[in-house]
Amino acid sequence: MAGIARWGAALGLGVLWWWAVLRLAVAPDAGVLEGAVAAGGWGLSLLPVHCVPKARAVGAVATGRWVRAWRAAPVTTASPHHRSDAESGPS
Repeated sequence: MAGIARWGAALGLGVLWWWAVLRLAVAPDAGVLEGAVAAGGWGLSLLPVHCVPKARAVGAVATGRWVRAWRAAPVTTASPHHRSDAESGPS
């Protein structure tokens, strides 16, 4: 049943998008609504459709990897900068 609803929604939205595009191309009184529908449908076409959950993705970086890397980084042992008002030592 979910497959039929999904196909119905895709077909309905596709028909709505084509109506908006054709109305923009042909009708002189086409306006903002048709432009918004056409631009929104085009924007959705740019989304990736071949997505899988991160746990199943081949080569995906594990969750928390960067946090562990930053925490494991060695702390610097450089000496602090000298203050500008500090006097120099004996020469």
